[in-house]
Amino acid sequence: PAEAPPMATPEARAAGEAPAKENQVALGSEQTRAPASPAERSWLARHFSLLLRRDRQAQKAGQLFSGLLALNVVLLGGAFICSMVFNNVAVTLGDVWILLAALKVLSALWLLYYTAGTTRRPQAVLHQDPHAGPVWVRGSLVLFGSCTICLNVFRVGYDVSHIRCKSQLELVFPAIEVIFISVQTWVLWKHCKDCVQIQTNFTRCGLMLTLATNLLLWLLAVSNDSMHHEIEAELSALMKKLSGNGTNTCLCLNVTMCEVFRKGYLMLYPFSTEYCLICCAVLFVMWKNVGRRLAPAAGTPPCTPSFHLHGAIFGPLLGLLVLVAGVCVFVLFQIQASGPAIAREYFTIYYAFYVATLPAMSLACLAGTAIHGLEERELDTFKNPTRSLDVVLLMGAALGQMGISYFSIVAIVATRPHELLNCLILAYSLLLILQHMAQNLFIIEGLHRRPLWEVAPESLAGKWEAEPPRRGSLLELGQDLRRASLAYIHSYSHLNWKRRALKEISLFLILCNITLWMMPAFGIHPEFENGLEKDFYGYRTWFTVVNFGLPLGVFYRMHSVGGLVEVYLGA
Repeated sequence: PAEAPPMATPEARAAGEAPAKENQVALGSEQTRAPASPAERSWLARHFSLLLRRDRQAQKAGQLFSGLLALNVVLLGGAFICSMVFNNVAVTLGDVWILLAALKVLSALWLLYYTAGTTRRPQAVLHQDPHAGPVWVRGSLVLFGSCTICLNVFRVGYDVSHIRCKSQLELVFPAIEVIFISVQTWVLWKHCKDCVQIQTNFTRCGLMLTLATNLLLWLLAVSNDSMHHEIEAELSALMKKLSGNGTNTCLCLNVTMCEVFRKGYLMLYPFSTEYCLICCAVLFVMWKNVGRRLAPAAGTPPCTPSFHLHGAIFGPLLGLLVLVAGVCVFVLFQIQASGPAIAREYFTIYYAFYVATLPAMSLACLAGTAIHGLEERELDTFKNPTRSLDVVLLMGAALGQMGISYFSIVAIVATRPHELLNCLILAYSLLLILQHMAQNLFIIEGLHRRPLWEVAPESLAGKWEAEPPRRGSLLELGQDLRRASLAYIHSYSHLNWKRRALKEISLFLILCNITLWMMPAFGIHPEFENGLEKDFYGYRTWFTVVNFGLPLGVFYRMHSVGGLVEVYLGA
C-alpha cells in the first residue's frame, strides 16, 4: 500500500509560511516602490543630460570665440593689405610683411607647443578621425610646401643679386616664411587626424590663428604684384641698356643667375597660394575634431579595398590618350613660351586641346550621374565632417576657374568675338563651366553612396542574424553557405555593368583631371599671356582675378582626383 504523506508539524507549517509571507511583503514593497524607481532614473537622466548640455555649450562657446579671433585677425590683416594696395604711401609692403612675420612666429611657436603637449600626454589624443588627412592631401601638402620653400629660396637669391638697391631687412621675411612652412608642414603631416581632448579652447584658438595666418598669406599672394612689376621693369631696363638708352643702375650683375631666379619665381608662384589653401582645409578639419569623441567602430579605419583596375580597359586607354596629348601640347607651349613672344598658333593649339577634351569629360560625368540614379545602393546618411568639407571645398574651388571663364566671356563678347582664337577661348570658357558643374554632380553623388564593400557584409550579417543556422551536419552547413553565396551573387549580378561603367568613367576622369592639373600648375598661363583680358580689364585687375582663380582651379583638379578615387573604390 502507498504510504500516506507525513503530517507537517505546527513548527514546520509556521516555517513554511514565513518565506511566503516574506515574498508577499517583498512583492508588496516592490509594488509600493515602483513609482520611485523611474524618479531615480529620471533624476540620473536629467543629471547626465545637464552635463552633456553643458559640455556642448562649452564646445560651442569655444568654437565661437576661436572663430571670432580668426575673423578679427583676418579683418586686421585684410585692412593692412587693402591699404597697401590702394594707398602705398601710408602703408607699405614692408608694414604688411612685419604683421605677417609676427603672425607666422606666433603660429610656429604654437604648433611646436601643440606637438610637444600631445606627445608628452598620452591622454591628449584618444581618438583619430579615419577620414581626415588622406594620403593625397598629405602628399599635396608636402609637395606644395616644398615648392613654396623653393619659391622663397628663389626670392632670396633674386634679392641677393640686387643687394645694392635693396634693404638687407627684406632677406629676413623669406627666411621666417621658410621656417614657418617647414614647421607647419611637419606638424600637419603628423597630427592632421587628431581629436584633441585636453586644452580644447586653447587648441581651437591656436588652430584658428594658424588658419587666419594662411588666409592672409593667400590674400597677399593674390593681390601683391610688386615682384612681377619689378621683374618687368628690370626686363624693360635691360632692353633699354642693350639698345644704348638705359640709365637704370639697379640691374643684376650675373644675368644667367638672375634669369634662373626669375623663371623659378614666376613658375612656382601659384604653388604658394595652393599651399595656403590646403593648409586652411586641413586646419579646419582639425578644428572641427577638437573635443570630438568617436565610437570604437568609428575610430578604427574602414577596411577599404586597395586600388586595382579590376578589368577596366576603355577608361584608362582614353585617359592615357588624353594624358599623352596634353603632355605634347604642354611641351610645345613651354618651348614657345621660353622665347620672347608666343605665336598665336600655339595659343590656338592649347585652347583646341581643351575644347576637344572638356566635352568628353562632361559627357562622361553626365553618364556617371545617370548610372548613380539607376543604382540601388543606399545613401550614406552618417554624419561625416570630412565628407561635408570635401563637398564644400569641391564647390568652392570650382568658383576659381568659373570666375575666370565668366570674365573672359565678357571680355571676348565686348571686343572681337569673330576671330578664330577668340572663338576658341569663348568655347573653352563655356565648356569649362559646364564641365565643372557636371563633374561636381557626379563626384558628390558618388561620395554620398554607400560603398558596396560596406553594404554587402552588413546585409549578409543581418540575414545571418535573422536566420541563424540550424544545428546539423557539416554538409547542411555547407549547403547553407552555398545558398547564401548564390543569393548574394543573384542580388548583385545586375549591378555588374553599372559598377564596371562607373569604374571606367572614374578612371577616365582621374587621368583627365591629372592632365588638366599638370598644365596650369607647372607652366606659363595662357589666361594671362594671351593679352586679351589683360588689355580689356587692365593689368592689376586681371592679375588679381587670375591669381585668385588659377590656384583655386589647380586645387579643384587635385581635389577632384581624390574624390574620383573615392568614387572608384566605392564602386
